[in-house]
Amino acid sequence: MSDADPVAVAPRPAADAADRPQPPRGGRLRSLLAAAPAVVVDAAVLGFALWTVLYHAALVVDLRPSVTFLTWVAGCVVLAGVVAVRAWRRGDAGTASQVPVAEAPADAVPPRRWLLAVVAAGVVAAVTAGLAGTQAGDPISWWIPAAAGAVAAVGVMLLTRRAWRAGPAPTAPAPTALQSAYALLVSVGVAISSLYIVRNTPDDVYYVGKSTWVAERDTVPMNDFLFSENVLPAMGSQPPTPSIEVFTGALGHVLGIHGASATWYLALPAMAVLAVLALWRLTHRWAPRRPVLAFSVAVTYLYLVAGADAALGTFHLPRLYEGKGMFVSAVIPLMWLYLTEWFDTRSRRSLLMIFALSVTATGLTTTSAIILPMLVGAAGLAMLLVGRWKDAVIGGIAAVAYPVGAIVVSRLLLGGTEAAGADDAFFDAEYTYRRTLMVGIVGVISGLALWCGPLLARRRTPALLAAGAALTMSVLLVPGVLEVLGELSGISVVLWRVPWLLALPTLIGLLCTVDVPSPSRLLRGAVGAVVAAAMVVSFAVWATPMWSPDSWVEMQDRPTWKLPQQRQKIAFWIAGQDRPDGLLLAPSVIMRTSLIVTSEVRVVLPRDFYLVEYDLESEFAKDRTLLAGFADGTEKPSRAEVEAAVQRVGVGTICVYNGNRHARDMAVDMGFQQLAQRKKPGAMTCFGRSG
Repeated sequence: MSDADPVAVAPRPAADAADRPQPPRGGRLRSLLAAAPAVVVDAAVLGFALWTVLYHAALVVDLRPSVTFLTWVAGCVVLAGVVAVRAWRRGDAGTASQVPVAEAPADAVPPRRWLLAVVAAGVVAAVTAGLAGTQAGDPISWWIPAAAGAVAAVGVMLLTRRAWRAGPAPTAPAPTALQSAYALLVSVGVAISSLYIVRNTPDDVYYVGKSTWVAERDTVPMNDFLFSENVLPAMGSQPPTPSIEVFTGALGHVLGIHGASATWYLALPAMAVLAVLALWRLTHRWAPRRPVLAFSVAVTYLYLVAGADAALGTFHLPRLYEGKGMFVSAVIPLMWLYLTEWFDTRSRRSLLMIFALSVTATGLTTTSAIILPMLVGAAGLAMLLVGRWKDAVIGGIAAVAYPVGAIVVSRLLLGGTEAAGADDAFFDAEYTYRRTLMVGIVGVISGLALWCGPLLARRRTPALLAAGAALTMSVLLVPGVLEVLGELSGISVVLWRVPWLLALPTLIGLLCTVDVPSPSRLLRGAVGAVVAAAMVVSFAVWATPMWSPDSWVEMQDRPTWKLPQQRQKIAFWIAGQDRPDGLLLAPSVIMRTSLIVTSEVRVVLPRDFYLVEYDLESEFAKDRTLLAGFADGTEKPSRAEVEAAVQRVGVGTICVYNGNRHARDMAVDMGFQQLAQRKKPGAMTCFGRSG
């Protein structure tokens, strides 16, 4: 066997299921419990991939979402039956996670001077990157962490390549029943907590609003559903390839519940379970020791490091129901896991899961077509360096063909996917690091995970893939690289998301798996516990937790929609009024909430950011901006200006807070008649067009 070959796996002799010795009942239960995280996650990936394919096919034949959903349910039942029968015949329940893993033998350990030099470069990069820009007087030049990081990443890659070529090692143990039970309990706890965390984001009017539309109307809006009744052209920056919003809407329609309830009460907890189990599976697969401790630190990191709009903790529970949140929290770790299994075993099952996960990613977000090629490129580069070019090509095609193909087809059929406006604000390498990997002590810890984590990962494939990710990210962090990439590709809009290609929570968890040369197992274990405790304390002291108001989060004492409760009540109150025909003009936050509450109330301005799709200098955009400022009370345009805009836009109802006397008086002057009044809190008056 050559150095580039994977670990040889001896084939198991075929045997009839009836002739196999059956394990004791307790042993079978423990095996099932140990395999439960893998079974749950893999089933979810296959199931949502099936839904996404059916959804895309349904778009072609204009099938109602409820029919697609019921077809999907039937397909899942059939698929589950086939898998169960095959598993029973093979008698391999609970063994799928036992994948050969190569640990480097003793002679693969690099000379200490090489290791110390690489670690030193990584530490310099982490410290300077975390502290860059935090000192007002004399900020550190970004070239220092960029250069040190590049040196560290190259050194890490060479060291992990050397360990790979040293040869195979024993099989890594599968998760024990106790370990899997712990991961399942944590995932259920996280799912429960997701019901009480409320973070309202402006994007919800599109994502949850689309689910509400589907749940109420049982149609997929192929055109604009925010400013019009599915009449105006659809937003070019939001192609219909993601399927997650239609899934939750169809779920709500079939069950007869609100689309927002289907999203926040049913889908979100399920997503939380899957995201945590995905994190557990990769962490267990990559951690050479103490996987439970590493997993616990990774989960704690996500809870304690939020606040910033691009922090991974912010994209977890507070925004997990948005496809991009689930993509970075679950798809990224699972893609690294499946690629690890593919390069270790070359099994058709691993290749199938890579492809299914890529379809799932397509159903979650269009970002998958940008980030997955980078991730796969990082993994492919690592495999090319050890001569595994064929496996790298096959795995890469399986991982990117569907998401890239879906975007290409949607562009050919529906037009471009250009985005503009606020999201076009470009972030260079330094700010990209700060937004996701943070600054200060937390930024230093993130840097250590990036540049030193691969040295702590399980040897051979996990370490090599982690090193490939670190090298790719280090190249992207060199000043000027992101600028050139944006110019060549036209994807500046999402380049701040490139750190998503890292399995950062897992790499941070790996830091507590550090080992010390000591014959005492107690001392070696204590070192890991001390490192873990130090990191958790650092997160608690120097970061912003997920539940903090500084993370734009409100904690509720009962499960609630992810909306400010007063705005939600006002939106329902308006929806219950007998209103004349025409659009609703109300304070901006109420209009944004209304489309989540019901698709039947059409509003003047769902969100000002979306006006970039209609040219900010157009009469269409200017009228809506003027009217929103008028209803908010931030602007006091003349009656002539307001009346002209009201006529052009087609306003039928005006609802303003009682404190906005200017708008109340002008509504009456324009001939609007009072419809209803709402008392405090949120005292408001609504006026309807007469005649």
